[in-house]
Amino acid sequence: MVDSYRRGKVPAFYHSGLGQEAVGVGGCTFLRKDDYLMPTHRGRGHVIAKTDGTLLRELFAELYGRATGLARGKGGEHGAALEYGIFGGSGSIGGCFPIAVGMGIAAQKYGRGQVVVCFFGDGAANRGTMHAAMNWASVFNLPIVWVCENNLYAITMPFREAMAVEHVAQFAHSYAMPGTIVDGNDVEAVCHAVMEAVERARAGEGPSLVECKTYRWREHSEMEPPSEYRPREEIEAWKAKDPVPRYEKRLLAEGVLTPADVEATWEEMRQRVDEAEAQAYADPWPDPKTALEGVYAD
Repeated sequence: MVDSYRRGKVPAFYHSGLGQEAVGVGGCTFLRKDDYLMPTHRGRGHVIAKTDGTLLRELFAELYGRATGLARGKGGEHGAALEYGIFGGSGSIGGCFPIAVGMGIAAQKYGRGQVVVCFFGDGAANRGTMHAAMNWASVFNLPIVWVCENNLYAITMPFREAMAVEHVAQFAHSYAMPGTIVDGNDVEAVCHAVMEAVERARAGEGPSLVECKTYRWREHSEMEPPSEYRPREEIEAWKAKDPVPRYEKRLLAEGVLTPADVEATWEEMRQRVDEAEAQAYADPWPDPKTALEGVYAD
């Protein structure tokens, strides 16, 4: 998608999740189909993980503004897949929190053991909506897992200069819920922490907060030119912690995969992605007559 944006194929925005893949994959792969998911604007990996890659074409189509997209080409990075419990992201920073509370109330009312997993960035942790929502979730013992993708920068604002606390997870104690800090570039560490919180919520024990320490390699969005607010050495140091080859090496070392398995997997993924991308880009644009369909304004 970074390449597609450079080629002018993306009509709106694109926020790359390069470097942060372990959070979405670790946090979403083992959720139930009917669990609710609130991804961030870097949430393609989250959607791919929760849907087992079945919506690749629809994801591409939405980013390309096509009628076959998750929001019929109207949502860009905020597409929804209701059959998978994905109701789209929030276009407002911090808007995800009250929406997640609403989902939590619904899950609790239905009594089917559903859990809400709400992802947000460290910048959103400074919004009042987070604090109000976390308090509400604890007061009413809602089945919500809050997952902070702390990539250390809110656009260009360093986390250390924007927060009076050292960790977002510290806020959990103010709202009587567990707060856990994990290496956000270790997919298994993320998975264990999130799923422990999910099972706790599913058992009726209320909300939890998991903070994943990670890093984005690229600018806040692809529309922004390269800037100097981050030291080049810092970026390169985090690239050396790339969660994808890191996990690949671990699986090879433990004998879970062979080199042939790895190459076969990469080849299959390249083929699936290339086919989905090509199909999506060839799909039709929305009919202008549908511009006001599925749109709500207050």
